[in-house]
Amino acid sequence: MPFRHLVEGSTSLNDRDVSRLGELVAEWQLLADISFADLVLWVPRRSDEKNWPQGHRAIAQIRPMTAATVFSQDLIGTEVEWGARPHIDHSLSTGEIVRDTQPEQIGELRIKEETIPVFFDGRVIAVISRHRNLETMRTPSRLELNYREIANHVYRMIAEGNFPVKDNVYLAEDSPRVGDGLVRLDVDGNVVFASPNARSAFNRIGWERDLEGHVLGEVLDSLASSREGAQPREENWRVSMSGKTLRRDEFENSSGVVDLLAIPLTEGTNRIGAVVLVHNVTELRRKDRALISKDATIREIHHRVKNNLQTVSALLRLQARRIEDPNASAAIEEAVRRVASIALVHETLSSSSQDSVQFDEVISKIIQSAAELSTRPNQIAIKKTGEFGSIPSLVATPLALVLTELIHNALEHGVSEKGSSVTVNVSNDGPLMRASVIDDGAGIPDDFSLEKNTNLGLQIVQTLTLNELAGSIEFIKPEEGTEVRITFPITR
Repeated sequence: MPFRHLVEGSTSLNDRDVSRLGELVAEWQLLADISFADLVLWVPRRSDEKNWPQGHRAIAQIRPMTAATVFSQDLIGTEVEWGARPHIDHSLSTGEIVRDTQPEQIGELRIKEETIPVFFDGRVIAVISRHRNLETMRTPSRLELNYREIANHVYRMIAEGNFPVKDNVYLAEDSPRVGDGLVRLDVDGNVVFASPNARSAFNRIGWERDLEGHVLGEVLDSLASSREGAQPREENWRVSMSGKTLRRDEFENSSGVVDLLAIPLTEGTNRIGAVVLVHNVTELRRKDRALISKDATIREIHHRVKNNLQTVSALLRLQARRIEDPNASAAIEEAVRRVASIALVHETLSSSSQDSVQFDEVISKIIQSAAELSTRPNQIAIKKTGEFGSIPSLVATPLALVLTELIHNALEHGVSEKGSSVTVNVSNDGPLMRASVIDDGAGIPDDFSLEKNTNLGLQIVQTLTLNELAGSIEFIKPEEGTEVRITFPITR
C-alpha cells in the first residue's frame, strides 16, 4: 500500500484501519470526479487513541478528471498542527461533515473547503478534505447538479461507514469511470438522469430514445431480447441492474458492448437509489477478440508446421531404408534429426499463448531423443544442469539445432567405447546466456581448428551461432573431455 509508510509510527491506526483507507483510496477517483474537486486524505497524528491528536498528516491526494485541479503541488506528506485546520479538527472530533465554510484565497483562485469524516469500526479514523474552485460553482449545469447531489450521498455513506461498499470486488482499475458515462437511478430502478456519454453508450447498443423515465433493467432486457440468437440469462437485467446491490456486468448485443457498474446509494440503513457507471467497450472487445483470434491462428500455424515437419521426417526415414549406401543413409538420418529438433520448437509454440518457448521442455525432449538414438543407450548418461527458462521463438529454433548438433557430436566423438557422460549446462549472466555441451571423452586434438574442420554438423553450429544467435562459440579442453560453449544475447 503506497501510503503505509506515511501512517506507521505517527498514528494510532491499526492494520484494519489502514486496509480500509486503502480500499477508499482505490475507489476515490469516483468521488473526485462527481465532486469536481481535489481530495486530500488526512490521518490524525497521535501515538494512542486515548491521546489528543497533535495534528494531521496528508497521506493521499487525488485530482478530478472532470475539472481543473486547484493544487499545482502535491500535499502528500504535509503535516499541520492541531488548530491550524479547524474544519479537519471538527470532523475528526465530532464525526460531522463540515460544508458551510468561508472560501480561502489560494493564488488567484478562491477555494471552498469541505471536510468529511471517514467512519470505520465505530470511530473516525481519518478525514477527507474536499477543495473546489468557487468560480466553477456559481452557475452549475444539470449534469453538475446531479453529480454534486450524488457526491453528497456518497460522502454521507463515508461518514456512516458504508462506503466503499462491502465485498467491493467489482471495482478495479479497469472498471467504468464517471467520464465514461453515468446513470442515476431512484429507489425503484427508474432512470432520473443520464449523462451525455451514457446516452451515447446506450445509443450504440440500439436505444434511440431518452433514458430518463424508463427502468434501466427493462431497457437492457428489451435490447437483449432483440438480439438474434441471444442466450437466456440466469438473472434478468432488471434484477442485476436494479441498484439494490453492488454489481458489475457486461451487456452485449449485435450493435455493441457496454460495461456496467451499479453502486447502491444509502442513507443510514435505507436504500435511496443507485449510480450506474456506463462504459462503451465495443471497440475494446473487438480488438480483444481480434488478438485472441490472431493468437489462435498463430498457434494453429505452429501446429501445422510441426505436423508437416514430422511428415518430412517420416518420408526421409522411408527414403533412408531404401538406400544401400551406409554413408548416404547416415546423412539422411542426420537430416531427420535436424528436422525433428525444429519440429519440437513448433510443437511447444503450438501449445503456448506467447511468442516464446519454455526451452527446458524442448531440450529435455532433444536429450531424450539423443539417448534413444545412441548406439549404447544404457552406457551413456545425458543430463542437463541449469535452467533455460522462456526464450523468444526466433532464438529457440537455431538454439535447438545448435544444441542437437553438439549433443550428437559429443555422442559420436566424445565418448569412449566403455561408456561416458554428456552434460548440457546453461547459465545466465545479465543479458547474456551461456550454454555448454560437455563430455568426458578423449578431448579435442591440440591443433583443432573450427575453421578448418570439415564436419557438417560443426559448420552448422558455427553458422547458426554467429548469424542467427549473434553469439560466439568456444572449444575448451579441460583436464578430461571437451566443452563446447556458446554465448549469445537474449531479451525476455
